[in-house]
Amino acid sequence: MPIKNVVVNCTDVQRSVEYYTKFLELRVVGEPTPKRAVLDAVTATVELRAVGNGRDQSTWSPDDLQKGFRHIGFKVDRLDERADVLKAAGVEFKLDPLDAEGEVRICFFYDPDGTLLEMIQGDLQYAAVLDADGVARERALGVPRRPRLDHVAVTIEERAATSDYYHEHYGFSFIGTIEQPHDQRGFSIGYLKGGDTVLEVFTYEVDKTFREPQLDVAGFAYAELAGNPPTDLNTATAPDGTSVYVDPDGFAFAVGSEA
Repeated sequence: MPIKNVVVNCTDVQRSVEYYTKFLELRVVGEPTPKRAVLDAVTATVELRAVGNGRDQSTWSPDDLQKGFRHIGFKVDRLDERADVLKAAGVEFKLDPLDAEGEVRICFFYDPDGTLLEMIQGDLQYAAVLDADGVARERALGVPRRPRLDHVAVTIEERAATSDYYHEHYGFSFIGTIEQPHDQRGFSIGYLKGGDTVLEVFTYEVDKTFREPQLDVAGFAYAELAGNPPTDLNTATAPDGTSVYVDPDGFAFAVGSEA
Protein backbone atom coordinates (compact mmCIF):
# COMPACT_ATOMS: atom_id res chain seq x y z
CA MET A 1 0.00 0.00 0.00
CA PRO A 2 1.87 3.07 -1.20
CA ILE A 3 1.90 6.77 -0.55
CA LYS A 4 -0.67 7.69 -3.19
CA ASN A 5 -0.60 11.45 -3.01
CA VAL A 6 1.27 14.28 -1.31
CA VAL A 7 -0.62 17.49 -0.63
CA VAL A 8 1.48 20.66 -0.76
CA ASN A 9 -0.10 23.98 0.15
CA CYS A 10 0.97 27.01 -1.87
CA THR A 11 0.13 30.69 -2.12
CA ASP A 12 0.04 30.70 -5.93
CA VAL A 13 -1.04 27.46 -7.60
CA GLN A 14 -0.04 28.53 -11.11
CA ARG A 15 3.43 29.54 -9.95
CA SER A 16 3.88 26.18 -8.24
CA VAL A 17 2.58 24.28 -11.26
CA GLU A 18 5.16 26.04 -13.41
CA TYR A 19 7.90 25.25 -10.87
CA TYR A 20 7.15 21.53 -10.52
CA THR A 21 6.57 20.96 -14.23
CA LYS A 22 9.69 22.87 -15.27
CA PHE A 23 12.22 21.66 -12.72
CA LEU A 24 10.89 18.19 -11.80
CA GLU A 25 9.03 17.34 -15.01
CA LEU A 26 5.82 16.51 -13.18
CA ARG A 27 2.85 16.34 -15.53
CA VAL A 28 -0.47 18.09 -15.01
CA VAL A 29 -3.45 15.78 -14.50
CA GLY A 30 -6.77 17.25 -15.55
CA GLU A 31 -7.42 20.98 -15.59
CA PRO A 32 -5.72 23.13 -12.93
CA THR A 33 -7.70 25.85 -11.21
CA PRO A 34 -6.51 28.80 -9.13
CA LYS A 35 -7.32 26.71 -6.05
CA ARG A 36 -5.99 23.27 -6.95
CA ALA A 37 -3.81 21.29 -9.34
CA VAL A 38 -2.80 17.63 -9.47
CA LEU A 39 0.57 16.61 -10.87
CA ASP A 40 1.71 13.14 -11.89
CA ALA A 41 5.03 12.18 -10.24
CA VAL A 42 5.17 8.66 -11.79
CA THR A 43 4.73 6.62 -8.59
CA ALA A 44 2.28 9.01 -6.92
CA THR A 45 0.69 12.41 -7.40
CA VAL A 46 1.56 15.79 -5.92
CA GLU A 47 -1.51 17.88 -5.22
CA LEU A 48 -1.09 21.64 -4.99
CA ARG A 49 -3.69 23.49 -2.95
CA ALA A 50 -4.09 27.24 -2.54
CA VAL A 51 -3.87 28.77 0.93
CA GLY A 52 -3.74 32.35 2.12
CA ASN A 53 -1.06 31.86 4.77
CA GLY A 54 2.46 31.99 3.43
CA ARG A 55 5.88 30.71 4.41
CA ASP A 56 6.26 33.34 7.13
CA GLN A 57 3.33 31.80 9.02
CA SER A 58 4.79 28.28 9.06
CA THR A 59 6.23 26.78 12.24
CA TRP A 60 8.18 24.21 10.20
CA SER A 61 11.92 24.36 10.79
CA PRO A 62 14.73 23.12 8.50
CA ASP A 63 16.32 21.52 11.59
CA ASP A 64 15.76 17.76 11.25
CA LEU A 65 15.49 17.52 15.04
CA GLN A 66 11.93 18.81 14.66
CA LYS A 67 9.67 15.76 14.55
CA GLY A 68 7.19 15.18 11.77
CA PHE A 69 7.56 16.08 8.10
CA ARG A 70 11.08 16.84 6.83
CA HIS A 71 11.12 16.72 3.02
CA ILE A 72 9.79 15.14 -0.18
CA GLY A 73 12.35 13.11 -2.15
CA PHE A 74 12.45 12.52 -5.92
CA LYS A 75 14.60 9.90 -7.63
CA VAL A 76 16.29 11.41 -10.69
CA ASP A 77 18.92 10.96 -13.33
CA ARG A 78 21.44 13.72 -14.23
CA LEU A 79 21.26 15.24 -10.75
CA ASP A 80 24.09 17.76 -11.21
CA GLU A 81 22.68 18.94 -14.51
CA ARG A 82 19.25 19.41 -12.93
CA ALA A 83 20.77 21.23 -9.95
CA ASP A 84 22.58 23.60 -12.31
CA VAL A 85 19.28 24.50 -13.96
CA LEU A 86 17.71 25.17 -10.55
CA LYS A 87 20.62 27.35 -9.48
CA ALA A 88 20.57 29.31 -12.73
CA ALA A 89 16.91 30.08 -12.05
CA GLY A 90 17.71 31.38 -8.57
CA VAL A 91 16.11 28.51 -6.65
CA GLU A 92 17.12 28.48 -2.97
CA PHE A 93 19.27 25.48 -1.95
CA LYS A 94 19.67 23.96 1.49
CA LEU A 95 22.40 21.51 0.43
CA ASP A 96 24.42 21.57 -2.78
CA PRO A 97 24.94 18.28 -4.68
CA LEU A 98 27.22 15.85 -2.86
CA ASP A 99 27.99 12.16 -2.52
CA ALA A 100 26.16 10.84 0.55
CA GLU A 101 26.12 7.74 2.76
CA GLY A 102 24.70 4.78 0.86
CA GLU A 103 26.60 5.61 -2.33
CA VAL A 104 24.00 8.00 -3.69
CA ARG A 105 24.26 11.60 -4.84
CA ILE A 106 21.80 14.07 -3.33
CA CYS A 107 20.86 17.73 -3.03
CA PHE A 108 18.18 19.71 -1.16
CA PHE A 109 16.32 22.82 -2.29
CA TYR A 110 13.04 24.66 -1.68
CA ASP A 111 9.89 25.11 -3.70
CA PRO A 112 8.45 28.65 -4.03
CA ASP A 113 6.65 28.40 -0.67
CA GLY A 114 9.45 26.80 1.33
CA THR A 115 8.65 23.08 1.06
CA LEU A 116 11.96 21.23 1.26
CA LEU A 117 12.63 18.91 -1.69
CA GLU A 118 15.40 16.40 -2.33
CA MET A 119 16.79 14.89 -5.51
CA ILE A 120 18.52 11.50 -5.23
CA GLN A 121 20.56 9.76 -7.91
CA GLY A 122 21.52 6.10 -7.69
CA ASP A 123 20.46 2.98 -5.78
CA LEU A 124 20.97 3.10 -2.02
CA GLN A 125 23.53 0.67 -0.68
CA TYR A 126 22.04 -0.08 2.74
CA ALA A 127 24.16 -0.50 5.85
CA ALA A 128 21.73 -3.24 6.86
CA VAL A 129 19.22 -4.97 4.58
CA LEU A 130 16.15 -6.14 6.50
CA ASP A 131 13.92 -7.11 3.56
CA ALA A 132 15.88 -8.32 0.55
CA ASP A 133 12.75 -8.70 -1.58
CA GLY A 134 11.75 -5.12 -0.80
CA VAL A 135 15.20 -3.84 -1.77
CA ALA A 136 15.03 -5.86 -4.99
CA ARG A 137 11.64 -4.34 -5.84
CA GLU A 138 13.06 -0.91 -5.18
CA ARG A 139 16.02 -1.43 -7.51
CA ALA A 140 13.78 -2.98 -10.17
CA LEU A 141 12.20 0.45 -10.66
CA GLY A 142 15.40 1.39 -12.50
CA VAL A 143 16.70 4.78 -13.54
CA PRO A 144 13.77 7.17 -13.99
CA ARG A 145 13.15 8.73 -17.39
CA ARG A 146 11.77 11.69 -15.48
CA PRO A 147 11.83 12.43 -11.74
CA ARG A 148 9.58 10.16 -9.72
CA LEU A 149 8.33 10.56 -6.17
CA ASP A 150 10.56 8.33 -4.08
CA HIS A 151 9.82 9.14 -0.44
CA VAL A 152 8.46 11.41 2.22
CA ALA A 153 10.91 11.89 5.08
CA VAL A 154 9.91 12.32 8.72
CA THR A 155 11.75 12.63 12.02
CA ILE A 156 10.45 10.24 14.67
CA GLU A 157 11.06 9.27 18.28
CA GLU A 158 11.10 5.47 18.13
CA ARG A 159 11.85 3.56 14.95
CA ALA A 160 10.44 0.24 16.18
CA ALA A 161 7.10 1.78 17.15
CA THR A 162 6.80 3.65 13.86
CA SER A 163 7.78 0.61 11.81
CA ASP A 164 5.32 -1.62 13.65
CA TYR A 165 2.47 0.86 13.26
CA TYR A 166 2.84 1.49 9.54
CA HIS A 167 3.45 -2.19 8.86
CA GLU A 168 0.40 -3.35 10.81
CA HIS A 169 -1.99 -0.71 9.50
CA TYR A 170 -0.69 0.04 6.00
CA GLY A 171 1.60 -2.81 5.02
CA PHE A 172 4.88 -0.88 4.91
CA SER A 173 7.95 -3.13 5.07
CA PHE A 174 11.13 -2.06 6.89
CA ILE A 175 13.64 -2.76 4.13
CA GLY A 176 16.92 -1.31 5.39
CA THR A 177 18.95 1.32 7.19
CA ILE A 178 21.58 3.92 6.42
CA GLU A 179 23.90 5.03 9.21
CA GLN A 180 25.49 8.45 9.57
CA PRO A 181 28.70 7.71 11.52
CA HIS A 182 30.03 11.27 11.31
CA ASP A 183 26.93 12.87 12.81
CA GLN A 184 27.45 13.39 16.54
CA ARG A 185 23.69 13.54 17.13
CA GLY A 186 23.40 9.77 16.65
CA PHE A 187 21.64 10.06 13.30
CA SER A 188 20.26 6.95 11.57
CA ILE A 189 17.77 6.52 8.71
CA GLY A 190 15.26 3.71 8.26
CA TYR A 191 13.32 2.96 5.07
CA LEU A 192 9.71 1.76 5.24
CA LYS A 193 8.59 0.69 1.77
CA GLY A 194 4.96 0.65 0.63
CA GLY A 195 4.35 -0.18 -3.03
CA ASP A 196 6.74 1.94 -5.10
CA THR A 197 7.14 4.64 -2.45
CA VAL A 198 8.98 4.96 0.85
CA LEU A 199 8.46 6.55 4.24
CA GLU A 200 11.99 7.59 5.19
CA VAL A 201 12.32 7.84 8.97
CA PHE A 202 15.03 9.82 10.76
CA THR A 203 16.06 8.94 14.31
CA TYR A 204 18.45 10.79 16.59
CA GLU A 205 19.87 10.01 20.03
CA VAL A 206 19.53 13.65 21.13
CA ASP A 207 16.38 15.53 22.16
CA LYS A 208 13.88 16.53 19.49
CA THR A 209 11.05 19.05 19.29
CA PHE A 210 7.40 18.52 18.35
CA ARG A 211 5.35 20.49 15.83
CA GLU A 212 1.60 20.45 15.35
CA PRO A 213 0.72 20.06 11.65
CA GLN A 214 -0.53 23.20 9.91
CA LEU A 215 -3.08 22.29 7.28
CA ASP A 216 -3.86 25.86 6.19
CA VAL A 217 -0.32 27.22 5.81
CA ALA A 218 2.00 27.08 2.81
CA GLY A 219 4.24 24.02 2.76
CA PHE A 220 3.71 20.28 3.14
CA ALA A 221 0.18 19.58 4.39
CA TYR A 222 -0.20 15.80 4.48
CA ALA A 223 0.37 12.55 2.64
CA GLU A 224 -2.42 10.30 1.46
CA LEU A 225 -1.97 6.58 2.11
CA ALA A 226 -3.90 3.66 0.68
CA GLY A 227 -5.86 1.60 3.20
CA ASN A 228 -8.40 2.09 5.94
CA PRO A 229 -8.75 5.06 8.31
CA PRO A 230 -7.06 4.53 11.70
CA THR A 231 -9.10 4.55 14.88
CA ASP A 232 -6.30 5.27 17.34
CA LEU A 233 -4.91 8.65 16.23
CA ASN A 234 -5.80 12.28 16.77
CA THR A 235 -7.59 13.90 13.86
CA ALA A 236 -7.61 17.30 12.21
CA THR A 237 -9.63 18.72 9.34
CA ALA A 238 -8.08 20.16 6.19
CA PRO A 239 -9.61 23.33 4.70
CA ASP A 240 -11.47 21.23 2.10
CA GLY A 241 -13.00 19.02 4.81
CA THR A 242 -10.63 16.06 4.45
CA SER A 243 -10.07 14.12 7.67
CA VAL A 244 -6.37 14.08 8.45
CA TYR A 245 -4.77 11.80 11.04
CA VAL A 246 -1.77 12.83 13.12
CA ASP A 247 0.61 10.18 14.44
CA PRO A 248 2.53 10.55 17.74
CA ASP A 249 5.43 12.27 15.95
CA GLY A 250 3.20 14.86 14.32
CA PHE A 251 3.22 13.33 10.84
CA ALA A 252 -0.08 14.06 9.11
CA PHE A 253 -1.77 11.74 6.65
CA ALA A 254 -5.15 11.08 5.10
CA VAL A 255 -6.38 7.71 3.90
CA GLY A 256 -7.86 6.89 0.52
CA SER A 257 -9.09 3.72 -1.10
CA GLU A 258 -6.68 0.95 -2.03
CA ALA A 259 -7.61 1.16 -5.69
